[in-house]
Amino acid sequence: MRLFVLLSLLITLALPAQAQEASGTIAAQSSDQLDADIAVRLREILDALGNYDDVTVVVDEGVVTLRGTATSLAEAEALDPLVNRIEGVVAVRNTVVETTDVAARLNPAMDRFRARFDQTVTVLPLFLIAAFAFAIVVMIGFAIARQKGPFKRLAPNDFIADIYRQLIRLAFLVLGLVVALDIMNATALLTPILGAAGIVGLAIGFAVKDTVENFIASIMLSIRQPFRPNDAIEINGDEGKVIRLTSRATILLSYDGNHIRIPNSTVFKSRIVNFTRNAERRFKFDIGVASDADLTQVRDLAEATIRKLPFVLEEPAPLVWIDRIGDGAVFLVVTGWINQTDTSLVRAKGEALRQVKNAIEVSGVEVPDTTYRIQMLGQGEIPATGARSTPPEAPVRHAEINDVAASNDDALEKIIDAERAETQRDDLLDQDGQSE
Repeated sequence: MRLFVLLSLLITLALPAQAQEASGTIAAQSSDQLDADIAVRLREILDALGNYDDVTVVVDEGVVTLRGTATSLAEAEALDPLVNRIEGVVAVRNTVVETTDVAARLNPAMDRFRARFDQTVTVLPLFLIAAFAFAIVVMIGFAIARQKGPFKRLAPNDFIADIYRQLIRLAFLVLGLVVALDIMNATALLTPILGAAGIVGLAIGFAVKDTVENFIASIMLSIRQPFRPNDAIEINGDEGKVIRLTSRATILLSYDGNHIRIPNSTVFKSRIVNFTRNAERRFKFDIGVASDADLTQVRDLAEATIRKLPFVLEEPAPLVWIDRIGDGAVFLVVTGWINQTDTSLVRAKGEALRQVKNAIEVSGVEVPDTTYRIQMLGQGEIPATGARSTPPEAPVRHAEINDVAASNDDALEKIIDAERAETQRDDLLDQDGQSE
């Protein structure tokens, strides 16, 4: 009996404790009061925002219902996260739509316009000061760039000096922009501006790749100066005398009087043969003699004849050697050196050939002519058209030496000098400058 009473007492004491744990904390206000507090708080917030005059708020059991119109769809959608932040809100039912009243929709735009106008008026004095500072910095940079003396001393030619001036102008433009943005406390804009400029420059560089390559080649050629005006050069098989080097192309005057324009990017990557750089230049020709002749005697005779010519230099010495056996003759190679500043190469070569041929024939050795004969069966031998059937005339024993002065080269140089005088400022070559 006592045990039963004790168990009943324990059960009675435990039951209130379990009910209190399950029910949790009891709210101090009724549900209707909480709904009213939520509605009042939301109306206060919407009144403070000022864009929701046509929006009504109804709260029932923590569910908030919004009705009415807003000036834009974005403002209507912004109500959902706002209402959910209110304590005690269970759910949101947003039925606010965008208003169709043009005047109501135009008022916020006008308010924004007035706000921006007021902000512009406020910032305008500071903007004018920043613009004035930018102009001062840029004017200083352009004034420095206009000074020709310092850049001429630093640069190897006028073209590079102009590039230095452009770099100075660009540097001061960037500096002026930095100063102006710093005055307006907007230096954060500098990074996107420079980044956008870099991207645009990269895109332009890819678009005009050949032009950029040609421009860089012009800079390198103007610095290196691999040739000078009136130099006789050969580039990829094109041979002539140099007229000028422009920022785009190298212009040659061929020996036929034609202009040859070669892009500087091609010139920079090509093999350049400069025939004028050294005053000494060698001529070479082949001459054939009869196969039964004393080759050693003929070789010595040809070499002695070349040495006696007044326009042939003693150093480097002339040289003659037996080269090959050809059709009906043994061929010798004859070489000699001249000073091409006062002797024409082609005239010297022709005169040397004439003198050697005359000396060999005077010595009794035949210089054979190639003769072709066509034999037709049943009709005998008929000489081919143009074949020589008569022996050569008797050789002249005392041949006079013809004039081999470089008169033709002088005429070409006069033409080049006249053309250079017309467009001297566009030339990147320096007649007196250092070349590689």
